[in-house]
Amino acid sequence: MNEKGIGKVILKPESEHLIPGVKVVKVDLWPDDRGYFLEVARLGQGLVAEFPPESTQVSTALSYPGTIKAFHIHQKQTDCWLAAAGMFQVALVDLRAGSATYGLRNTLYIGKLRPWQLLIPPGVAHGYKVIGGEPGVLVYLTNRLYDPSDEGRIAYNDASIAYDWELQHK
Repeated sequence: MNEKGIGKVILKPESEHLIPGVKVVKVDLWPDDRGYFLEVARLGQGLVAEFPPESTQVSTALSYPGTIKAFHIHQKQTDCWLAAAGMFQVALVDLRAGSATYGLRNTLYIGKLRPWQLLIPPGVAHGYKVIGGEPGVLVYLTNRLYDPSDEGRIAYNDASIAYDWELQHK
């Protein structure tokens, strides 16, 4: 499918290189002398406006530096991610059959230095690596309650995706 690499690096929320259906918005972060406040989402508004309240699930994952969690893919579920702490290298791959951008890869660097909310539609494989020296905390909302039959897994080093998790700017 692909030569080894990271695909298009997304540097702005309105990038023309985003996989169709993926959405990104900048989130306001309010720091003060006590720490910071970061609003995750408001049901019925923004990227999660279409998420039904009765089946929306909110979860969090803490991962240690260098951890790679990839790849997940859903046929029905939409994810909305927000990095609440640390920094993440997020990898996206369009695996929707018949998609004009099938095989397209995106890389986003999100977290405390770039507080972006990320909407990942069904059929787009997704994963991340925690970068930097501190753990990463990912808060994510899904439009459906967890259903193991909808969650597919693909190895982080799958040759058909050929995502390059190695340090890029050496």
